[in-house]
Amino acid sequence: MSERKNPFFEPYGTPHDTVPFDRIRLEDFEEAIMEGIRRDNEQIEKTINNPEKPTFDNTIINTEEDEGYYDLLSRVSTVFFNLLSAETNDEMDALAQKLQPILTQHANDVRLNPRLFERIRQVHLHHRRLTAEEKMLLDNCYEGFVRSGALLDDAGKEKLRRLTEEASMLSLQFSQNLLKENKAFQLHITDEAQLDGLPETAREAAALTAKEQGKQGWVFTLDMPSYSPFMTYSTQRELRKQMYMARNTVCTHDNSENNLDICKRLVNLRREIAQLLGYKTYADYVLKRRMASNSRNVYKLLDDLIDAYKPTAIKERDELKKLFERETGKHKEKAKDKMKPWDVGFYSHKLQMKKYNLDQEMLRPYFELSNVIKGVFGLATRLYGITFKENKDIPVYHPDVKAYEVFDKDGSYLAVFYADFHPRKGKQGGAWMTEYQGQHKEIKNEKLNIKNDKNVRPHVSVVMNLTKPTADKPALLTLGEVETFLHEFGHSLHGMFANTRFESLSGTNVWWDFVELPSQFMENFAIEKEFLRTFAFHYQTGEPLPDELIRRIVRSRNFMAATACLRQVSFGLLDMAYYTQRNEFSEDIIPFEKHAWKKAILGEQLSETCMTVQFSHIMAGGYAAGYYSYKWAEVLDADAFSVFQREGIFNTATAQRFRDEILSKGGTEHPMTLYKRFRGGEPTIEALLKRNGIKRETKKV
Repeated sequence: MSERKNPFFEPYGTPHDTVPFDRIRLEDFEEAIMEGIRRDNEQIEKTINNPEKPTFDNTIINTEEDEGYYDLLSRVSTVFFNLLSAETNDEMDALAQKLQPILTQHANDVRLNPRLFERIRQVHLHHRRLTAEEKMLLDNCYEGFVRSGALLDDAGKEKLRRLTEEASMLSLQFSQNLLKENKAFQLHITDEAQLDGLPETAREAAALTAKEQGKQGWVFTLDMPSYSPFMTYSTQRELRKQMYMARNTVCTHDNSENNLDICKRLVNLRREIAQLLGYKTYADYVLKRRMASNSRNVYKLLDDLIDAYKPTAIKERDELKKLFERETGKHKEKAKDKMKPWDVGFYSHKLQMKKYNLDQEMLRPYFELSNVIKGVFGLATRLYGITFKENKDIPVYHPDVKAYEVFDKDGSYLAVFYADFHPRKGKQGGAWMTEYQGQHKEIKNEKLNIKNDKNVRPHVSVVMNLTKPTADKPALLTLGEVETFLHEFGHSLHGMFANTRFESLSGTNVWWDFVELPSQFMENFAIEKEFLRTFAFHYQTGEPLPDELIRRIVRSRNFMAATACLRQVSFGLLDMAYYTQRNEFSEDIIPFEKHAWKKAILGEQLSETCMTVQFSHIMAGGYAAGYYSYKWAEVLDADAFSVFQREGIFNTATAQRFRDEILSKGGTEHPMTLYKRFRGGEPTIEALLKRNGIKRETKKV
């Protein structure tokens, strides 16, 4: 019997060279990562020992475009960390703890290599005749080394190593703690009377979860498809409180999953790193490479939004409180009750029903997942001419995952698209887009053994936590879940349409306050009648979504919109409060959080609850000092969609321009240059205010 080979060490032999998930074992990762590091080091030695004068081709190209033999580390670590978020287990978590410091050390070894940096510096000083994209790559490469400590003295470099290695480990620990805490809680109900108010879909899903665990009755979890309906419909106020407190106190308990000290240390580590590199705060460090440029512009955006939306948000909250008081006042013993956070979803639903006679359960039967998939794909076909074909020969990492080949309007192969729809034990909450292979162009190069020009097409993936099917019903989504799908699909289009030479500049490799434009742009279609007519059919009768329900959807689109805006602004304020710290951060996290977002929060703040310890975006993701990006990009997406509204929401010429100027260019030019080329000018906040029904003086961002 022949010895089994590590699948990362040989040609995959799969459709489009997709990852052979079915052949990968856990032990393959460590072996391949260590070999990848060895090959990286070998290539770096060749580059720095090259006796020829440093040039763009023999230095920058070598750094960016390693031949297949040398890109092993990137390929393997991409697969490993993608699966760590989407399909992990205790053994994989333990391996991550082992590999993370090794990978961080290697990254530091590369970025802090003085001989490699000197070659890059010489090219940066003396380059000639570069294309705009090559110049962008060179600038990014040089700036990346500088921002990683290349100009520090030996003592500074050693300190930076210690700080970055500790930060990477704490970010990993933060994520692992959050996943364990979220999955640990369950509300197990055996008395059917305690299900009062819950729709049939929520009951069936909870019964299925209980059955899967060998339990009687119904099990509710903190996964959004379970948590959200419970908080919206359950008449059992004490159980709503139990669910709310469980979700909003995760990682604050006296156990090994407590994230409070981890968050405090991460804030300080990032401040120390920024100050070591010559910046006053971590926000200063981050915002140098953002459209916002500095914290002053971020606060201006957030303050402008507060000024514009808070008066309406106060009216929304007062209306909700009046309804609560009327409802609870019917019972003398509850007449003095105050509305609590666990009441907001429940009474918001009641208010929405009163004002618009609309709730998500009315719409679910029309949003069956397979039809939604057809609708979203069909939208891309209508706008851009691309088509999707499921290919079951492409290996996937879990039965929930579907893999598709994507073809361009001329019939040529464009990309592979993976879609992972439902929550499960080893999967982080939320939704995100990622890649297993980024788009780039291989240019014929004898020295790198590249025999022919080739446009390497991307393999992109969206991971979500949408409502699961039950024994009796297919997966029936809420309108909010349809919007989530559209959002992540927008990110995937950014990846699939990439058409740049260099992978580090392709697709979503753009400044972080620009990356949300393509995703949030797609959400605009969710309430367009002409789009809904393409897929929103009753899963049993086949009847289309009635015109009257569509009218109610459109009329209610701004229901509690100002409150939702302030919620996002509050998260941005919290993020900035942490990362504009100039001195050691020693305050207690929970009271600091309450103070940081006070001017954007209208409801009661409970002393036990904490957002920070579960705020993955700013603690374990890439949004530290960048959460404002969602609102920044919302200004862009509303402004961009206004062009489609003027020229036709399905206008293929407008869509082609959006593809050519925004989606395909990646980070090859400054994002505002790309936007202005599409739009014909800079964005204003006017379109966003109009979309949300907010009236105020127009201001430019």
